[in-house]
Amino acid sequence: MQNKVLGYLLKQLSSQRDWQYSITVSEWETDFLRFYNSQTNYSISKKRSAFDVAIYKDKRSYGFSIDNPNVQSVRNALKSTKKIIDILPQDPDYVDVETDKSKNLEKKKKNNIDVFPANQKIKILRQIAHEAQNMGFSIFGTFICNYQYSNIINSNGLDKHQWQSPVFLEIKAVQDSNQVTVLDCFGGESYASLNVDKIVKRLVQKMKYTLNELIDLNPGEYDVILSPRCIAELMLYLSGSMTAVSYDNKTSWFMDKNNKRVLPSRISIYDDPADKDLISFEYNNDGHIYRPLKLIDKGIFKSFMCSNYYAHKTGLPKNGNTGSCLILKKGDVSLSKMLTSIDKGLYISSFHYMNFINEKETSITGLTRDGTFLIDRGKITKVVNNLRFTDKIIRVFQNIIALENKYQIVPFSDNYEFFDIVTAKAPHVLVKKFNITSSTKTI
Repeated sequence: MQNKVLGYLLKQLSSQRDWQYSITVSEWETDFLRFYNSQTNYSISKKRSAFDVAIYKDKRSYGFSIDNPNVQSVRNALKSTKKIIDILPQDPDYVDVETDKSKNLEKKKKNNIDVFPANQKIKILRQIAHEAQNMGFSIFGTFICNYQYSNIINSNGLDKHQWQSPVFLEIKAVQDSNQVTVLDCFGGESYASLNVDKIVKRLVQKMKYTLNELIDLNPGEYDVILSPRCIAELMLYLSGSMTAVSYDNKTSWFMDKNNKRVLPSRISIYDDPADKDLISFEYNNDGHIYRPLKLIDKGIFKSFMCSNYYAHKTGLPKNGNTGSCLILKKGDVSLSKMLTSIDKGLYISSFHYMNFINEKETSITGLTRDGTFLIDRGKITKVVNNLRFTDKIIRVFQNIIALENKYQIVPFSDNYEFFDIVTAKAPHVLVKKFNITSSTKTI
C-alpha cells in the first residue's frame, strides 16, 4: 500500500517542473515497557508509517507530514501546498536539496523487538529487582526497543535507505527507607552488549554508598568525579556550539577557533557513527552519508557539523554530521586512582534540569540527581543532598585533569512521541574547581 501511495506522490511532484522536493518515508515500531515499584506498570506497542515532505519553489519552501498516508491524504496535502507556497517569503540562502548520491552500506538490522520480547524484558528486570530488594530498594524505569526504517528520496535523484534497532534501558533504584535514588542505564543495538551482571554490579555499589549518613554541602568550588552519564550530557550540550546553525546564529563559542587549541591535549571529542558500541546512523536527514568526524582532536577544535543548507549559507564544509554518536576519548587512569587522589570532593552520578544561561559562553545551570556522594580522603563516605551547580561547560572541560581508562555507553531518549534514542560514549572524568552554588536540601 505504501509503495502505491509513494508512487502516486512522486508522479505528482515530478509533474510540477518548477518544484524541488525531499521526501522521507519512515516506518517506526516500538515496544515500550515501564516498571514501577519493582513491578511491570504498563507496556505499549506502537507502529507508525509516515511521509515527511519538503517542497521548494523559487526559493520558497513548504513542508507537510502525513501519518499512515493514503492517496487522498497526499492529494489534500499537495492541494494545500499549491495554495500556500507562492505567498510564502523567499529564503535568499536556499540553493538546492542534497546532491550527493553516494550510498553507505545500507545494512538491514535485526529487529530488537524480537530479540527482547516482553518475557525477556521482564526476566532481566526481575533479576535487577531481586538484587535491589535484597538491599531495601525498589526499581523504577523504562525498557524500550525500537525498529526504524527510512527511505530518503529527493528531486536530485537520491534514493537511500537506512535501518536502526535501538535499545534503551534505564533503571532507577529508590531506597525504601529514605527515598535516596541511584541510576544506571544501557543503550545500543547489540544484544551481546547488554551485560545485566555489569549493570547490577554498578547499581549495587551505588546502593551501598546510599547507606551512609545524609548531609548538606556548602556552596563552593570542589574537585569532582563526574560519571560517564554526566560528562556525556555536558558533551551533548557543548556539541550544539559545534554546529553550523550556531555558527550562523553567532551563538557558537567556537567562532573563529578553527584549528586552535581550546582544551587540554588530553581532550578529544569525535562524532563516530562507525563505532560498533553506539547506535549507528548511515545518513543525516538530508540523505548525506554520516561519516566519522573529529570535532576536537587533542584539544584543538577541528570541525563544525554542517548540513547541505548551511554549507551553502555559511561556506563551511558539508559533512552531514549531527552529533548523534559522540565519543569523549578515554584516558589512562583508573576510577579507584581518581578517588584516592581527592582529599575532599564529590562523586556526581547524574544531572537534571539543565538550562543554558548564556549559550555562547556555554554557561549552564542545573541540579545533581540520583546519587551525589562526598569523597573524603580518597573514599566515598556520605550521601549529599541534591545540589545546584552553575558553570561554563567549556570551563568544565578545560578543568578535566584525568580521564578514566574505561568507557561506558550512555543512552539519551526523547520519549515525547517516537522514543528517538541516541548514544554517547564516555569515561569517568576528574574535574577541578566545579562550581556548586547551593544545596536544594532535598534528595
